[in-house]
Amino acid sequence: MNDESAGLDLESQLAELLSVLSNVQADLLDILALKREMLAKCDTHGMAQLQSREVELNDRLQSCADRREELLQIASGEGFTASTISQLAQQMSSNQRKNLEHDIKRVSSRMRLLQHQGLINWVLAQRSLLHVSQLLEIIATGGRLQPTYGKGESVHARGSLVDRAG
Repeated sequence: MNDESAGLDLESQLAELLSVLSNVQADLLDILALKREMLAKCDTHGMAQLQSREVELNDRLQSCADRREELLQIASGEGFTASTISQLAQQMSSNQRKNLEHDIKRVSSRMRLLQHQGLINWVLAQRSLLHVSQLLEIIATGGRLQPTYGKGESVHARGSLVDRAG
């Protein structure tokens, strides 16, 4: 195989990796949107059902990362001096270089969107947890601003939300 055909093969493998990664990212965005809806509806059963899909997507994403490392090693063996996929695409000499760079920008942008959506879901989950903990505190203290544990008469007061005792 000559240098030009080796480079074209590497380009096609890189294009295939970017296509697979783009598909995984689209599926991850779908899962994050579903999860956000379920968090808003407190649908814990639905979220539990999503777990197997999340694990499968995580495995696919890990496969992409492994393939990326493999392609960078192949490129190194062929004389490329790239430590990232972006650098590798810039060193390509064929007509597909522009398409590769465009695809890399697209998957990079989508990765930032995934991070943003993941953060939104995390904040939503934290707010839900805070809401539940505040409800538990209201139930435990009867809505009074007094310590639940401690010395004094107020410790023995019962919660009016639980048993209508005052």
